[in-house]
Amino acid sequence: MVAVTSVEGWHTVEDETQLYTKTWNPAGEIKARVVFIHGFSDHCNTYGNFFPYLASRNIQVLTLDQRGWGRSAQTPSHRGLTGPTSLVLSDISSFLTSLLSSTTTPLFLMGHSMGGAEILTYAAEGPASIRAHIRGYLAESPFIAFAPAMKPSPVLVFLGRLAGKVLPRRQMKNPIKPELVSRDEAVCQAYREDELCHDTGTLEGLAGMIARARGLEGGEILVGDKAGEGERTRLWVGHGTGDLICDYEGTKRWFDKLGEGIEDKEFKSYEGWYHKLHAEPGEMKEIYANDVADWILKRSEEPVSVPVPTTDLEPKAKL
Repeated sequence: MVAVTSVEGWHTVEDETQLYTKTWNPAGEIKARVVFIHGFSDHCNTYGNFFPYLASRNIQVLTLDQRGWGRSAQTPSHRGLTGPTSLVLSDISSFLTSLLSSTTTPLFLMGHSMGGAEILTYAAEGPASIRAHIRGYLAESPFIAFAPAMKPSPVLVFLGRLAGKVLPRRQMKNPIKPELVSRDEAVCQAYREDELCHDTGTLEGLAGMIARARGLEGGEILVGDKAGEGERTRLWVGHGTGDLICDYEGTKRWFDKLGEGIEDKEFKSYEGWYHKLHAEPGEMKEIYANDVADWILKRSEEPVSVPVPTTDLEPKAKL
């Protein structure tokens, strides 16, 4: 693998919350940039060789620990404190905006699991002025439906949504079994031992996560149907048929129902693969990384058609 470098930093959002960031830089020319949004009980330093591999293919990877997760949760009381969906999308907008005026290099937005559903929601409901600068969206194992063994009862979902309105900041453990994330035991063991993967959500955050999934699955959140003038929605979705956390069949049904508002879409099935496609055993990691890189680079070849952002899109904080 070609040598790459990484840089840590902090991004300050509108309410002065500081979010930990990390960027993986190619050694040579940057042909594309991808902003990556991690999943539940996760953070941006758990992705192994995936981000360095993309950087070795001349793709700059820009990540952050979301509010309530990883190093952005600086005290135990902040764990899982994501706020409502509007705040989740606002944080993503803030991070994206900080990048828009620096270069016209094609920009992509990608997310895994909970983060996958978040970027799909962003594709449908994010500000059109920012979406116009996003060349494509990539969702890895997005949380659109629970896998059958993980699915809570409708009564529990209803009570959870109600409690989320009454006690939004109330924390609750929602553990994910490490053996379900990957078929690579080393990956599972690292997940078990990682104190930043704290499994702690708030009732408001958990309710928002479920609401986004239900909105996508039920068609209330419509990706590609609200494209702004000049906006072209491109979408890649990858999901393993052996995923025991997020339902492969639910994701495939959702994808097959997408309307004509998406001009370029691809669904990639990974037979028997588990939840973290980027962390499956052996050469599978490289196969997956190449699939992602190939899709991004192919769509980076056409000229940038959006204008250079005006001063209202200047970054509010340095990364």
